Amino acid sequence: MPQEPLQIEDTTPEPGQRILRLVGPILISNFFQFQSTVRADTSRSLILDLSQVPYIDSAGIGALVGAYVTRQHDGRSLALAGVTDRVRNALQVTRVEQFFKFFDTVEAAQRAVA
Repeated sequence: MPQEPLQIEDTTPEPGQRILRLVGPILISNFFQFQSTVRADTSRSLILDLSQVPYIDSAGIGALVGAYVTRQHDGRSLALAGVTDRVRNALQVTRVEQFFKFFDTVEAAQRAVA
């Protein structure tokens, strides 16, 4: 399997919230970059814009769950915005969908966590 790149863009407009826009699939071959970026984040609210993530494998799902657990333990929030049907189905099949707050857009997530 060729290594597929994952781009992580910080699109944070204001302090207190952090918005990361992910572009590309979240796979075992690239999830360490995602995992280290999320672990290093100390914001109160983290919004992950997944609108440009076409698919995710089990390692990527594990990284999302790990981010959720860490942030919950520290009293911080995690929201997922723009999740594609394919990614949402993967979260449903693995029975982890209930851990996440989903929003159609980044703007809706920003309003909800403000």
